[in-house]
Amino acid sequence: MTDLDILTLRTAYDNQLRPEIPDPVPAGVTVERDGPLVRISGLDAGGFITYRDLGGLTGDALDELIVRQVRLCRERGESAEWKLNEHDEPADLADRLRAAGFVAEDRETVVVGPVAPLAAALPVIPEGVRLREVTSRADLERIAAMEEEVWQEDRSHLVWGLAKEIDADPHSITVVVAEVDDTVVSAGWVRCPANTGFATLWGGSTLPQWRRKGIYRALVTYRARLADQRGRTLMQVDCSEDSRPILQRLGLVAVTTTTPYVYTP
Repeated sequence: MTDLDILTLRTAYDNQLRPEIPDPVPAGVTVERDGPLVRISGLDAGGFITYRDLGGLTGDALDELIVRQVRLCRERGESAEWKLNEHDEPADLADRLRAAGFVAEDRETVVVGPVAPLAAALPVIPEGVRLREVTSRADLERIAAMEEEVWQEDRSHLVWGLAKEIDADPHSITVVVAEVDDTVVSAGWVRCPANTGFATLWGGSTLPQWRRKGIYRALVTYRARLADQRGRTLMQVDCSEDSRPILQRLGLVAVTTTTPYVYTP
């Protein structure tokens, strides 16, 4: 793939998916605007700061914008994640976030690619594994328990966050579990943002003893077929270094990286 092709995919990602605002907005979720920023609260463990671009802000004006987010975090006693993409401007934005007290978490790679080849791939579901679409709170709690075992941290926000999205529009998000007998061994969800040609993949955590068996790949192709059925032509994933090689072998292309910068009061 040429640099021009990659630029085209990145431009589609910027223009169609950013800023990342739920539509419709689930009950109990607030969306606030501050200049070029959009701040979302009530959908995750903390707030989420998103934007398409910063409108050319630099210097003192940019610092003041960042400080206002810090002030809100302190007033509300709420953490906030500022999603910084590698190609965002200005070039010193990461330095300014760190100076204001934001802390970088693990960097991920943003991959984008066509849905059709993935949807047409022959499904290969590992023996003994069942994929199932779920909506019940009990199943969401089982997913959170699996993720807590994987990551050794509280994931209860997944239960009420996903439940809010499903209640707001069950056609815009589908949650899929991979089960062995009565055990959830992996899970992922696909979102189909309104007024875009994209489907976006999330989750994908797998219990350590069930890795390298093709379960993650099976979840990806299953969700690609769901995306294809809903008329989506492009797929996007923020992926870890563990899942990036699998997604690239499936035809997705790295267009940028993204780093969560988190402020905790």
